[in-house]
Amino acid sequence: MTPANLADTVLSAARAIFETRGLDVGALPATTTVERPRNPEHGDYASTLALQLGKKVGVAPRELAAALAEELGRRDGVKSVEIAGPGFLNIRLDAAAAGVLARDIVLAGSAYGRTDRLAGERVNLEFVSANPTGPVHIGGVRWAAVGDALSRVLRTAGADVGTEYYFNDAGSQIDRFARSLLAAAKGEAAPEDGYGGAYIAEIAADVVKAEPEVLSQEPEAAQETFRRVGVELMFAEIKKSLTEFGVHFDTYFNEKDLHDRGELQEALDRLREQGHIFEQDGATWLRTTDFGDDKDRVLRKSDGDWTYFAADCAYYLDKRKRGFERVVIMLGADHHGYIGRMKAMAACFGDDPAKNLEILIGQMVNLVRDGEPVRMSKRAGTVVTLEDFVEALGVDATRYALARYSSDSPIDIDIDLWTRAGNDNPVYYVQYVAARTANVARNGADAGLTRGDAADMKPELLSHEKENALLKSLNEYPDVVARSAELREPHHVARYLEKVAGDYHRFYDKCRVTPMGDEEITDLHRARLWLNDATRTVIANGLALLGVSAPERM
Repeated sequence: MTPANLADTVLSAARAIFETRGLDVGALPATTTVERPRNPEHGDYASTLALQLGKKVGVAPRELAAALAEELGRRDGVKSVEIAGPGFLNIRLDAAAAGVLARDIVLAGSAYGRTDRLAGERVNLEFVSANPTGPVHIGGVRWAAVGDALSRVLRTAGADVGTEYYFNDAGSQIDRFARSLLAAAKGEAAPEDGYGGAYIAEIAADVVKAEPEVLSQEPEAAQETFRRVGVELMFAEIKKSLTEFGVHFDTYFNEKDLHDRGELQEALDRLREQGHIFEQDGATWLRTTDFGDDKDRVLRKSDGDWTYFAADCAYYLDKRKRGFERVVIMLGADHHGYIGRMKAMAACFGDDPAKNLEILIGQMVNLVRDGEPVRMSKRAGTVVTLEDFVEALGVDATRYALARYSSDSPIDIDIDLWTRAGNDNPVYYVQYVAARTANVARNGADAGLTRGDAADMKPELLSHEKENALLKSLNEYPDVVARSAELREPHHVARYLEKVAGDYHRFYDKCRVTPMGDEEITDLHRARLWLNDATRTVIANGLALLGVSAPERM
């Protein structure tokens, strides 16, 4: 019985009591939840439903709890119910109800953990969005891992998610990039405000190879060629790096398209209709201070040029026009100042900033060795890139390490720790369980042990305290995924997997799955094999949400 099943049973029992007593069934919530008690001695699950409803319907909460306890005691799978305090319900499940979960998980396979908690929500999730002026740097690497994990978690919780990379191919940064490429191709030093690093020389050489006549062009034409071809080559390299990292986007959106399609003017017109545009000093402004911003923002400068903020407005409107009711943008640690202006902008469009726009800020990451930050990239010269990260740790360890921590906390990733084959390495600790469960199944098959038909499983045999603890942990997986989606915090999945790994190791030490020597294969061996395989299913599903493999051998 899953927590969701038990919650439904509690609500059904409450409805039966309300109908019998003539209480107002309209006071019943559409859904309820059950929680794991902090102290396992208090039971398997706890419900506060009687406390929530008692005063609403004029019944003492403890009296309502007593009636609920009696009704629940008659329901299949419930072993006992105790009343605590002013009306808490502590519920214990019988062994069969708990043990059948192992069978249900195995039969569900990769679908176990899927819920409809966020069904109906259309979410646009934008992350990484590194400018095509250099390789993906360390901050972008964090968002690549966390953003991709979040997209998987949201989808598993039932949301309709579109992932998006905003390709900034317009503006002064691209001009500096083009000038830097031109200088490198001529063998000159990079402009004072330009970009350095070996990758600039590499891209410049590739542009010359693709456009052999470029260096004989007039300076303005040559710079435009380096801009056009260089951006294409740089972005192709960024996409290749992300693909090798296991990150794919549904949409790559070009900022230049906003200009070419007239969407900046469309956004300005929409904001003018809403009454938030004013003219001052020859420029066009958006009155964002009406919605809490610290100052009003220029959309179009006095010389007629659009600002970056105008493009932000047009891009947000474009997403909303495509039917996304919730726009989630993941930004780096240096973008805190964007929150107020972006929230105000959404309000200027007539949206609810609390509902339609979410901005997540990621903190800094340091790659360290021997306690000292690793600062120099082989190609970028001054930053650590995605390739540096993967070369140091590998894809699995990099993704797990970056997704394991709350994104609003700065972290140091210790190369020595995350490449070590030991239990203090979290990704190794979890992947080892994936491999061990696969090995147990192989050894069982060699000994003639198979799970047998699902209908013949004896779930009531899984009554050992270590089996019970492992089953409780496996039971929590759907709720962990749903909660991670609602909070936009995929790190809860990683921490949960480590807990499951610990419970499995304790189960493995006390409860032998495969028979020894000539020992006869029993129903208990088969039931434990179901539990073993259920553990692998949960570990594999959870690792998949983080974009990490679940090896069968290590």
